[in-house]
Parts: sequence; structure tokens; C-alpha cells
Amino acid sequence: MFRSVWLIMFVLFVTFAYIFPGSIMADEDDEIGNVTEHSWMYFQGYMDDMRIYQTGEGYEGQKLVTGTRGSGTVSRTMGAQVFTNDDYRDMSFNEWGVYSYKPYLPPLTQSDLKNALCAKNYDVGSVISESYSNIRELIKDTNIFQDQQVSVYEIDTELMGTARIGSRVQTSSSSAPAYVMGGTYVGNLNLRTDLEAGNASILTLPCP
Repeated sequence: MFRSVWLIMFVLFVTFAYIFPGSIMADEDDEIGNVTEHSWMYFQGYMDDMRIYQTGEGYEGQKLVTGTRGSGTVSRTMGAQVFTNDDYRDMSFNEWGVYSYKPYLPPLTQSDLKNALCAKNYDVGSVISESYSNIRELIKDTNIFQDQQVSVYEIDTELMGTARIGSRVQTSSSSAPAYVMGGTYVGNLNLRTDLEAGNASILTLPCP
């Protein structure tokens, strides 16, 4: 009798955990993390980018997804903040942009000049990467600060070519990512991005 009851309880637990993985399987000590982002870009060409923000796993917390894909001219400013702790979590986001369609024609000749960078902070749970290929002209100023409490990434790029930018903030392998970004830009790009993640103040980034 007791074996049957325990078996039923086990089956119900496994079923509930499968349907709502963020409610049971997540460690209570796993925090999503804190993120502040400022980004400005002026772009002409073809682009495909996406950002995901969240303050909780599964059907918990707040979620936001935004992205742009296609050819044209884009002038865009974005700002976002994700904050979580044991008792409180919130999210704020703003996007201002002007989007104009224009077909993109790639250049007839290709360049073999490339440049790439990847930085990780395992203490904070953050990574950022930038890679440039088919470079006809590149002016970049990348600044990175990482310690046991915070990661600060600053990218300032002017490019004629192809850029791939990606970043992720995830405090542990068992927690959900607070922030995921991936973008490909083919054409003429002017980009300024500031990203801060970690346990330090999320209000220390300057306005763009």
C-alpha cells in the first residue's frame, strides 16, 4: 500500500517538474543576475539581431524579446535593466528607432581581413564576443573590465564589412540566462554598446 502511494507521488512529482521545470528543478539559491545595457547604432545594409531578457525561469518573472531582421537603414537607441535578488525583481526597457527599407547589394570583391575577440568572466557568469570579417575598413575601441563582482564591456565600432556580436549573462549552469544577445550586420555599421553584469551597482554605467 505504502509502496503504491510513494510510487504515485513520485510519478506526480516527475510529471509536474517536467511541465513546470522552473518551479521545482531550479535551485532556490540560483539568482538570474543583474544586467544594465546601453546601445546605439547607425547601420546601412543587412542585419539580423535578437535580444532576450528575463528575471525568472519558466513561467516565472518577467520576459522580453526584441529583434530586427532585413535590409535597410537603421538608427536605433536601446536601454535595458534587469535586476533580481531574493525578495524583488524588475525589468525596464526602452527602444527608439528609425527604420527605412533599402535593398542591400554586397560588394563585388571580398576581403580576407578579419578581427575577433572573446571575453568571459566565470565568477560573474558573463561572456561577450565580437568578430569582424570581409573588412574593408574597421575602427574599433573595445574596453573590458572583469573581476569577481562585475563585468563591464564597452564596444565602439565603425565598420565596412561583416560584424557578429554576441553576449550572454547566466550566473550558473542551473539558472536561466538573464540576458542573451546575438547579431549579424553586413554593410556599414556604427555601433556603441555598454553592458554591465554582476553584483555591483547596476546604475554605474554612463548614459550613451
